[in-house]
Amino acid sequence: MSDLASQCQALRDGIGYCDLSGRTQIEMVGKDRAKVLHGLCTNDIKRLVPGDGCEAFLTNIQGKTSGYVNVFCQEASLIVDTSPGLAAEIIPALDRYIIREDVKLVDRTNEWGEVLVSGSQTIGLLESHFMGSIPVGRIGIATGTIGDIQVQLRRLPYTSPECFLICCELSQVATLMAWLQRSDGVECSDAAIDVARIEMGVPIYGQDVTVDNLPQEIARDRLAISFTKGCYLGQETVARIDALGHVNRRLVGLKFTGESVPPPGTTIVVDTKQVARLTSSCLSPRLNAPLALAFVRRGSDKQGTVIRSELGDAEVIDLPLL
Repeated sequence: MSDLASQCQALRDGIGYCDLSGRTQIEMVGKDRAKVLHGLCTNDIKRLVPGDGCEAFLTNIQGKTSGYVNVFCQEASLIVDTSPGLAAEIIPALDRYIIREDVKLVDRTNEWGEVLVSGSQTIGLLESHFMGSIPVGRIGIATGTIGDIQVQLRRLPYTSPECFLICCELSQVATLMAWLQRSDGVECSDAAIDVARIEMGVPIYGQDVTVDNLPQEIARDRLAISFTKGCYLGQETVARIDALGHVNRRLVGLKFTGESVPPPGTTIVVDTKQVARLTSSCLSPRLNAPLALAFVRRGSDKQGTVIRSELGDAEVIDLPLL
């Protein structure tokens, strides 16, 4: 088994870990924080209680996606967590709609580190060492300690269903990494993290999702969009698409029969028409085949559909791979 394959297996079936410090982390404080974020994204932020979390699309006035984020609710703040390098875009985009509301946006990206730990043995490890209540929902947050380190334990199915982001002061990351090594964890490369999140069907903003996308094109309606929450920025467009019943393309998984991995940006053209455009790709150890996230045109996006191409047959498959 290759190093990459063994790391991916640890992320799924064991204890795999990786330093993900540098991800965008924005803390929202002030009594109107939920009201403000609720009015600028697709999910129902007002329903969150401390310990809860959700994913959401930030939307602009045209109803396009200006961000794809995870939101964690604490007693005195909301944490917005997303891909690296986006604080300079997200903070002004939110701040422009704050007029008299009591809310402050604090960029914690360079203050807080984040260590991903993932795999079926992870919960057992945390039960033995995390002094606090482990989040049980699909997405959630708890505060506590690991040894002498104060942490936020954020549950997020990023590389496996049993995946957590351990957030701490940046200076404590090395200590956490050493603890995971002593605990028989497998340190994983960025490449392994990318493979595992593609196998989980998790998109990232700036690569799979951009401002050119409508929220429903990402095919995470049940997870990231509330159709009953009421008004928010861009809501008219999202509601109109819901009433129409479809978008013209959706982000789906494509399994290829060929041996080579087609790179992101590759397009599949059938009868002079573009049928698919790949956004992320890898050689999946679980499938032993090339796997991609791709925008596929309506009519070819149903599970089981096979698209013939020069790259080999590409079958639309259901993600995550569980």
